Amino acid sequence: MFAALQSNTGKQIIETFKIDTSKMDSILLFNPKKNSITYKSSAALKVAFHLGFPTSLLSAFLIVPAFIRNWVYDFIAKNRYKWYGKKEACMVPSPELKNKFLE
Repeated sequence: MFAALQSNTGKQIIETFKIDTSKMDSILLFNPKKNSITYKSSAALKVAFHLGFPTSLLSAFLIVPAFIRNWVYDFIAKNRYKWYGKKEACMVPSPELKNKFLE
Protein backbone atom coordinates (compact mmCIF):
# COMPACT_ATOMS: atom_id res chain seq x y z
CA MET A 1 0.00 0.00 0.00
CA PHE A 2 1.03 3.59 -0.53
CA ALA A 3 0.84 6.72 1.60
CA ALA A 4 1.84 10.25 0.70
CA LEU A 5 4.32 11.88 3.08
CA GLN A 6 1.72 14.63 3.58
CA SER A 7 -0.97 12.14 4.71
CA ASN A 8 -1.65 11.39 8.39
CA THR A 9 0.06 8.01 8.03
CA GLY A 10 3.05 9.57 6.28
CA LYS A 11 3.37 12.29 8.91
CA GLN A 12 3.21 9.70 11.68
CA ILE A 13 6.01 7.63 10.11
CA ILE A 14 8.13 10.76 9.55
CA GLU A 15 7.67 11.79 13.17
CA THR A 16 8.33 8.30 14.57
CA PHE A 17 11.58 7.89 12.64
CA LYS A 18 12.58 11.58 12.88
CA ILE A 19 13.01 11.90 9.11
CA ASP A 20 14.10 15.31 7.84
CA THR A 21 11.96 15.65 4.71
CA SER A 22 14.00 18.64 3.55
CA LYS A 23 16.97 16.27 3.14
CA MET A 24 15.07 13.16 2.02
CA ASP A 25 14.10 13.14 -1.65
CA SER A 26 13.68 9.43 -2.13
CA ILE A 27 11.27 6.56 -1.77
CA LEU A 28 10.71 5.44 1.81
CA LEU A 29 9.61 1.89 2.55
CA PHE A 30 8.06 1.25 5.95
CA ASN A 31 7.94 -2.33 7.23
CA PRO A 32 5.38 -2.44 10.07
CA LYS A 33 6.35 -6.01 11.04
CA LYS A 34 9.94 -4.94 11.73
CA ASN A 35 9.07 -1.31 12.53
CA SER A 36 11.83 -0.25 10.15
CA ILE A 37 12.41 2.18 7.30
CA THR A 38 14.51 1.64 4.18
CA TYR A 39 15.10 4.20 1.47
CA LYS A 40 16.66 4.81 -1.94
CA SER A 41 17.96 1.70 -3.70
CA SER A 42 17.22 -0.67 -0.81
CA ALA A 43 13.56 0.38 -0.75
CA ALA A 44 13.20 0.22 -4.55
CA LEU A 45 14.76 -3.25 -4.74
CA LYS A 46 12.63 -4.58 -1.87
CA VAL A 47 9.52 -3.29 -3.66
CA ALA A 48 10.75 -4.89 -6.91
CA PHE A 49 11.00 -8.24 -5.12
CA HIS A 50 7.21 -8.20 -4.60
CA LEU A 51 6.32 -7.16 -8.17
CA GLY A 52 6.64 -10.60 -9.69
CA PHE A 53 8.84 -12.08 -12.40
CA PRO A 54 10.89 -10.65 -14.16
CA THR A 55 10.98 -7.42 -12.09
CA SER A 56 11.58 -9.41 -8.91
CA LEU A 57 14.98 -10.46 -10.30
CA LEU A 58 16.22 -6.92 -9.66
CA SER A 59 16.24 -7.70 -5.93
CA ALA A 60 19.42 -9.73 -6.56
CA PHE A 61 21.21 -6.36 -6.63
CA LEU A 62 20.71 -6.14 -2.86
CA ILE A 63 24.03 -8.03 -2.59
CA VAL A 64 25.80 -4.97 -4.06
CA PRO A 65 26.99 -2.58 -1.32
CA ALA A 66 24.46 0.19 -0.60
CA PHE A 67 26.88 3.05 -1.36
CA ILE A 68 27.27 1.73 -4.94
CA ARG A 69 23.54 1.02 -5.39
CA ASN A 70 22.62 4.45 -4.04
CA TRP A 71 25.08 6.15 -6.40
CA VAL A 72 23.36 4.42 -9.34
CA TYR A 73 19.93 5.22 -7.86
CA ASP A 74 20.85 8.93 -7.53
CA PHE A 75 22.28 9.01 -11.07
CA ILE A 76 19.06 7.56 -12.50
CA ALA A 77 16.90 9.88 -10.37
CA LYS A 78 18.89 12.90 -11.51
CA ASN A 79 18.53 12.03 -15.21
CA ARG A 80 15.11 10.36 -15.42
CA TYR A 81 13.26 13.38 -16.81
CA LYS A 82 15.95 13.96 -19.42
CA TRP A 83 15.75 10.33 -20.53
CA TYR A 84 12.02 9.64 -20.23
CA GLY A 85 10.41 13.09 -20.25
CA LYS A 86 8.10 14.71 -17.74
CA LYS A 87 4.31 14.79 -17.79
CA GLU A 88 2.45 18.07 -17.51
CA ALA A 89 -0.09 16.67 -15.04
CA CYS A 90 -0.16 13.94 -12.42
CA MET A 91 -1.94 10.70 -13.19
CA VAL A 92 -5.45 10.36 -11.78
CA PRO A 93 -5.57 6.89 -10.20
CA SER A 94 -8.29 4.44 -11.17
CA PRO A 95 -10.60 3.19 -8.39
CA GLU A 96 -8.60 -0.07 -8.31
CA LEU A 97 -5.33 1.83 -7.87
CA LYS A 98 -6.91 4.19 -5.33
CA ASN A 99 -7.61 1.19 -3.10
CA LYS A 100 -3.85 0.71 -2.70
CA PHE A 101 -3.47 4.09 -0.98
CA LEU A 102 -3.89 4.29 2.77
CA GLU A 103 -5.41 7.79 2.64
